Amino acid sequence: QVQLVESGGGLVQAGGSLRLSCAASGRTFSSYYMGWFRQAPGKDREFVAAISWSGGSTYYADSVKGRFTISRDNAKNTVYLRMTSLKPEDTAVYYCAADGESDPYEYDYWGQGTQVTVSS
Repeated sequence: QVQLVESGGGLVQAGGSLRLSCAASGRTFSSYYMGWFRQAPGKDREFVAAISWSGGSTYYADSVKGRFTISRDNAKNTVYLRMTSLKPEDTAVYYCAADGESDPYEYDYWGQGTQVTVSS
């Protein structure tokens, strides 16, 4: 079992940057794949980015590739999402997720979400 708490969301102008953080409980953080998803109003939740246990492999949605960077610090039980060149269409609730299987797109544990709003 793992608990996830996101932070770092907020309001930013288009072209700006934000860094989201996700703090995880539990001693086995380094054995989990970690991911970020988002859900905009009226839309389904969508995959944003994922990172493997060691951080050696990363995965991105085409819509964020080149603008977002996922990273992790296993010593701090934290995963990050650095978001740059933000666009109004990036507005969504962003969720952190964790899973013990080596599938970057399927997750069992979820955080409560943090709102990101990008104004034009």
